[in-house]
Amino acid sequence: MIRGFKLTKQYENDTDLIPKRSTKHAAGYDLKAAKFVRIEPREIALIPLGVKAYMREGEVLKLYDRSSNPRKKGIVMINSVGVIDCDYYDNPENEGLIYAQVQNITDKAVTIARGDRIAQGVFMPHLLADGDQADGERKGGFGSTGE
Repeated sequence: MIRGFKLTKQYENDTDLIPKRSTKHAAGYDLKAAKFVRIEPREIALIPLGVKAYMREGEVLKLYDRSSNPRKKGIVMINSVGVIDCDYYDNPENEGLIYAQVQNITDKAVTIARGDRIAQGVFMPHLLADGDQADGERKGGFGSTGE
């Protein structure tokens, strides 16, 4: 295995959640909502995407907002770009389940249906700075490496 997506156990029968590129020149893989989510006005919500991503050391999966989300769905990814590290895969807290963290930017409740395309994921290499000595080990899932 080099890089790709697998369903988490919770969504193992939802094969339509496996991300795909829409065109042969698309950089991003479309990620879909794994369940129905209602987001109240101005609320921030985590939308499970049903998958985990595996990749080589030195690679990262970056999650980007779909350009149509603000206009068509009334949501934006609140953290601008999500960063999925290679050691997030199969972490003991949540198996590496990827979430989109979004905010409803409208004055009305927004509903996200199961199967709605929410984000796009792009695999990329990442570089380390001279003298980097990071040696910590991941101990948790979403948002666990910071305060």
